[in-house]
Amino acid sequence: MTDYSVSEKLRELSLIQARSELTEHYAYSKLAKHEKNSELKKIFESLSNTEYNHYLFWSKFCPDEKINPDKFTIFKGYFLRKVFGSSFAIKYFEKKEDSAVKNYASYLNLIPRKFQSEFNKIIEDEKSHELDFAKQVQSEHLKYISFIVLGLADALVEIAGIHAGSLGIYNSTELTGLAGIVAGAAASVAMASAAFAQAKQGFEGSPILAAAYTGISYFISALILALPYFFTKNMDVAISVSLIFGILVIAFVSYYNSVMSQTNFKKDFLELASIMLGATVALYFVGSILRSIFGLTI
Repeated sequence: MTDYSVSEKLRELSLIQARSELTEHYAYSKLAKHEKNSELKKIFESLSNTEYNHYLFWSKFCPDEKINPDKFTIFKGYFLRKVFGSSFAIKYFEKKEDSAVKNYASYLNLIPRKFQSEFNKIIEDEKSHELDFAKQVQSEHLKYISFIVLGLADALVEIAGIHAGSLGIYNSTELTGLAGIVAGAAASVAMASAAFAQAKQGFEGSPILAAAYTGISYFISALILALPYFFTKNMDVAISVSLIFGILVIAFVSYYNSVMSQTNFKKDFLELASIMLGATVALYFVGSILRSIFGLTI
């Protein structure tokens, strides 16, 4: 028999939170188990213990419920760690907690008085604990994420526009693809030079690496967008597939950036996709008009 009452709303809330905390406990435990770096292993183990303590707190208010972790989320966390690194995995889970933490203030009146200090401690943990650990596992290449994103984003807009404008002028998909690659090579050098100059103005990392990340990411994007033009003679198919590739790259860039920078994925994705598609349509019409005016038959 307990000396406190639990409302139905608190029971339902606790069930959701307990499952979430238990899931993260197992996720961090799995990451720790497969981590070879001793320092990172300790960090993951600490996070796992913290989440388990949070689980114990919430489970007090739904003691009769059988709580199982979300196995898909555990696998996803492990997969993201393998692909993007430790810092990304931690920030992924941190981002998942944000929506819950924002609502915690409204839960205070539901928590029995004897547990409110413990509840406040959990809020502090969720606000700062994972963020502090994320900073500790920042890998060197994360300094250059903004330069990589800059290269990818600019290339998607500019090269997609160049392809569309070239289609309006040329009869050949191969020439259109080559135009994008040549322009991409030139622009990647220009972007790298600009990034180098920018990085010299107080950037903590290497200006040379900043330039390399920017230029290489730009040129890779240009190649990705150009590939479809060499596999089909149909202009509509070529530009459609190229734009699909562009959308996929934008989705990847927006998702990665939303996790690492804690921004809104949907907003970033729609903005960049809209700019790319808008530039594509506009430059296609410009190319078509120029072809009509000058009577080009290339």
